[in-house]
Amino acid sequence: MLPTFSVDALFAGKPKPLGPRGAPSSIVKSPVNSLTVHIDRTNEDQQANTRLHGGPEKVLHQFNPTNYLTLRKHFPEGDFSLGSIGENISVEGMDDATVYIGDIWKFGDVELQVSAPRAPCSKISQRFNIPNLDRFVGERGITGWYYRVIKTGAIHVGDEVTLLHREDDTVNIHTLMQCAHTKADKALAGKLAQLTVLDDEWREKCAKIVLKAR
Repeated sequence: MLPTFSVDALFAGKPKPLGPRGAPSSIVKSPVNSLTVHIDRTNEDQQANTRLHGGPEKVLHQFNPTNYLTLRKHFPEGDFSLGSIGENISVEGMDDATVYIGDIWKFGDVELQVSAPRAPCSKISQRFNIPNLDRFVGERGITGWYYRVIKTGAIHVGDEVTLLHREDDTVNIHTLMQCAHTKADKALAGKLAQLTVLDDEWREKCAKIVLKAR
């Protein structure tokens, strides 16, 4: 039986100054009741740096809410709450170890495919004013993941979430992040470099791991 979940919360934001230089960022988001999803964007959420965020391979970001327990344990000074790491979607029960590259999930009437992990950046550390928090998130493999859009429409809080398809030969988000950070498993990196459902940017990262091993 395929797993079924429900949308617990949705978040959207607009660019605002962040960090010591006041660089624009949309990591600070607010709860919304729905997201109108197009093939390369949503109506409600806007990206400040369209080179690193957004576009057809990074339309939506999902983060496992349980990961906030890990963050609170290791960084009690942080003001961690749902939506605060910049995610668009929160679903209890979906996490980095059980969601796989290429998965196609149905959110209400919308169909989304997992394209890549989120690459943690300095904006995470600046958001919570905790040095190297982005490095911790990456090393622990609790980054969340991005979606590309298969079928457009609107996602609402409370919508049913169902797995429609999983690739036969793929890896979960956590495994991919561990491979990227440790750079120790050259065989896995080579396999991931050929994984067509993985975002091209990440395929290139994996290919570089293999090249450096030669």
